[in-house]
Amino acid sequence: MNREYITQYSPCLNRDMHMLVYGHSGLGMLVFPCQDAMCDNYECFGMIDTLKDFIESGQIQLFCVDTVDCESWSDINGDKEHRAYIQEQYYYYIVNEVVPYIKNTYHVDKLITNGCSLGATHAAITFLRRPDLFDGVIALSGCYDAMHFWDGWCNSTLYYNSPVHFLAELPLDHPYIELYNQKKIILSIGQGAWQKEGIRTLNIIRDIFRQKGIDGWLDFWGYDVDHDWPWWKKQMLYFLPYVLNKD
Repeated sequence: MNREYITQYSPCLNRDMHMLVYGHSGLGMLVFPCQDAMCDNYECFGMIDTLKDFIESGQIQLFCVDTVDCESWSDINGDKEHRAYIQEQYYYYIVNEVVPYIKNTYHVDKLITNGCSLGATHAAITFLRRPDLFDGVIALSGCYDAMHFWDGWCNSTLYYNSPVHFLAELPLDHPYIELYNQKKIILSIGQGAWQKEGIRTLNIIRDIFRQKGIDGWLDFWGYDVDHDWPWWKKQMLYFLPYVLNKD
């Protein structure tokens, strides 16, 4: 399996950031790691091994990025405005630096976002804010209310990183709705341990999708499906064939 480790300086974040690339061709997947983790998260927890048949056969190519969660989502004692600013700079790092690099260097025709837990939150935020850049999203066990991490606080910066808020106010004639309906959207949650906020916020997203006429596969798995890697691996194997289907 092709594996590349890349280090690049980010002007948006004013630091070196890292990316691991797995595979040589196929559908590009921009992978966000779990909370506070780095680009080796999928490899360390066995997801790369789970997906190796798809990778080695050239069906998918993964681009796994670092996070700065420890300064934004996780810094519960930090200044809230600064935390929101760091998250917004991370978003700009992804769309203005990472995506152009992937498309220009690897000539990827199609690119989706993907992640588990807080990685799913990042994947959903990035896709929903820029459906013109991405062809879909697979988000597993995300929480889509940023205010949950900011102790109920919100400003205009954090608002755009909180899908339950910015989607709710999207006009019915907004051009993004037509774009969403041309893509493959998968937001999934189990109903077992450590899934409470994910269930609550995905129910809100489901209601918004219905109100706005947005098509998406919003999938609630069983009460035994916990917020953990064994289930995320099963879900990835379940959802990938749908995303790869060209029909």
